[in-house]
Amino acid sequence: MKIKNICCLGAGYVGGPTMSVIALKCPEIKVTVVDLNESRIAAWNNDDLDKLPVYEPGLAEVVDKARGRNLFFSTEVDSAIEAADMIFIAVNTPTKNYGEGKGMAADLKFVELCARQIARIAKNDKIIVEKSTLPVRTAETLQTILDHTGNGVKFEVLSNPEFLAEGTAINDLLHADRVLIGGKQTESGQKAIQALVDVYAHWLSPKQILTTNVWSSELSKLTANAFLAQRISSINALSALCEATEADVDEVATAIGTDSRIGPKFLKASVGFGGSCFQKDILNLVYLCRYFNLPEVANYWEQIIILNDYQKYRFAKKIISSLFNTVSGKKITFLGWAFKKDTNDTRESAAIYVAEHLIEDGAEIHVYDPKVSEEKIKADMSYLWELKGFTEQKIESKLKQIFVYNSAEDALHQAHAVAVLTEWDEFKTYNWNSIFINMYKPAFIFDGRNILDAEELTAIGFQVKGIGKGYIPQLKREPVF
Repeated sequence: MKIKNICCLGAGYVGGPTMSVIALKCPEIKVTVVDLNESRIAAWNNDDLDKLPVYEPGLAEVVDKARGRNLFFSTEVDSAIEAADMIFIAVNTPTKNYGEGKGMAADLKFVELCARQIARIAKNDKIIVEKSTLPVRTAETLQTILDHTGNGVKFEVLSNPEFLAEGTAINDLLHADRVLIGGKQTESGQKAIQALVDVYAHWLSPKQILTTNVWSSELSKLTANAFLAQRISSINALSALCEATEADVDEVATAIGTDSRIGPKFLKASVGFGGSCFQKDILNLVYLCRYFNLPEVANYWEQIIILNDYQKYRFAKKIISSLFNTVSGKKITFLGWAFKKDTNDTRESAAIYVAEHLIEDGAEIHVYDPKVSEEKIKADMSYLWELKGFTEQKIESKLKQIFVYNSAEDALHQAHAVAVLTEWDEFKTYNWNSIFINMYKPAFIFDGRNILDAEELTAIGFQVKGIGKGYIPQLKREPVF
């Protein structure tokens, strides 16, 4: 089966970039990305490419080349579904905050709505591709819904999980380690798998495209994220021990990372991991293990989340204790709000939870992030407090403790302390001598990403506290004799 028309349901962090690259590399295929969010689609269609709803290095250039040629963004969902040979489902699958599985299970209501809409609209056979991160055996649920339409249309459901890292998504798509495609091991299932393989084969080699059964594909996505998060929580656990014993976590990470069996990746200690996938996917894995009566396995994976929460709390507690056990009324400047550099995504960002702890202790949080708006920052905090059951009046009161700036200079002026929450490269280039002069003394820097030169900052006069750094580097002095 040769694919001529692709539709993607969902124009977010996965659907937008993925479809843009597919359109770029497959000029003979019409790619339509649809979403019910009119403002999001308007942003994708904006002539000013700086206003795309997703910030990713290289994305604007890809959209510029393909948009209007064979890449289209639309709110006309029904017509796009009807015309498509292949439909990608790339809608949000957040952790449930209600009912059975609250706080752990994936909320599949948007995925189910997509399936029912496809079943209602489709008039010819289609291949359905799971792109959202989903629990094992979700494909079976989709297939059941689609097969009971009663209109004679045949559907093949494939699992094609994304393995993108935000900030490098375009490069990850263009030069993927692997693309994973899972489908039924039947003749029609194999034909559907081959159709999707042929799409990716426009720019990837056969060895980069792996095919499995659908269940293995779904579980592989959860497992990949769980293993990566596990490494981060492991090095973060050791960072606490390093601080207590005066070891240096970066030196420890380098030493163990040179072991070929371990490797150096994802051994960077920090204030904690964030993003849309790691926590959500691990919680989903924990829920599945408990559902299938595997409590020991569930407890093992849940500890990764517990440690990540501990790391954020530990960082906030260090700020409070260092500032003489009170931050009430003090100006704490956050450099960065996004969960990592080179993205404007703030989902599960460590900054949100560190801010929560400090605000509870009375601090004023002054934020500068080069890509995150004031509206988004305050929406993040409001959502967290809503989940905690705070009244609207209480939320409004707490939001008055948050100040957002368009320049780092203004955010840093007369601060009591600086907390680095995102590893944006520009933070390393600031004139820290000038910043020191305009801060309250003693001037503290809490480097939650270990990106600043602690020795240089200490020479200026800062009190520097990093992650997993049990001592402040001493200045090299000429011998007296």
